[in-house]
Amino acid sequence: MAFGNADSYARFMGRFSEPLAPLFADLVPVPPEGQVLDVGCGPGVLTAELAARYGAERVLAIDPTPGFVAAARARLPEVDVREGSAEQLPYADDAFAATLAQLVVHFMKDPARGVAEMVRVTRPGGVVAATVWDHGGGRGPLSQFWSAVDELDPGARDGDRLSTGSREGDLTRLFGAAGLVDVEPGELAVTIGLESFDTWWAPYEEPAGSAGDYLATRTPDQVAELKELLRERLPDGPFDLTVWTWTAIGRVPGTGSGKLTPGA
Repeated sequence: MAFGNADSYARFMGRFSEPLAPLFADLVPVPPEGQVLDVGCGPGVLTAELAARYGAERVLAIDPTPGFVAAARARLPEVDVREGSAEQLPYADDAFAATLAQLVVHFMKDPARGVAEMVRVTRPGGVVAATVWDHGGGRGPLSQFWSAVDELDPGARDGDRLSTGSREGDLTRLFGAAGLVDVEPGELAVTIGLESFDTWWAPYEEPAGSAGDYLATRTPDQVAELKELLRERLPDGPFDLTVWTWTAIGRVPGTGSGKLTPGA
């Protein structure tokens, strides 16, 4: 089940993606001239950060989910936001100075093709950057949830693991295979404050995302058992939760090759 509702996304994942956006943008050496593309923009979290930094007239965005496109357009009416997939971007070759994807590559139906498309639409010497949750390393926002599921219901999600692009080195390999040079891997941490366990759990009550798909197949007793196991593992009172992403930044071969420096 995809996040088709921007409000559900904000409650479930937006609490992590909103503080991530400026950290990710800080890493990316967006050239001083040329347009910037946000691939898989969702409801416009990173798009808003890019527009604030570089001007709405320089920023374009695209997402395959109609509800997200509508939300991004409402949030940023001066930005060109289109509906479409990463695997078939509706833009000309060499159209952008920088192309970014926040928390998207591991959701692409074909990550290799999606990254190749990001490269195609970026001009020689331009920058391509992506960040993904460390689902593979157990440090993502859903890691505690799925760890408990694996204990109580082994094998239940064998076909639902976000493995491609979400492990250490995956983005770097995808970037290299797509022809990018000067690829720099990295990682980013986001820490959020939560009032209580119930605050952390509340978004799981909504039928959204892969967790929603799983919970919809469980009985009330099974859901209650899972919730109690997680309650035992997480603090009851106010606590901080830190989650991690992998990052990769590369340059399209051509003019300007060399070490990537933010702001260059």
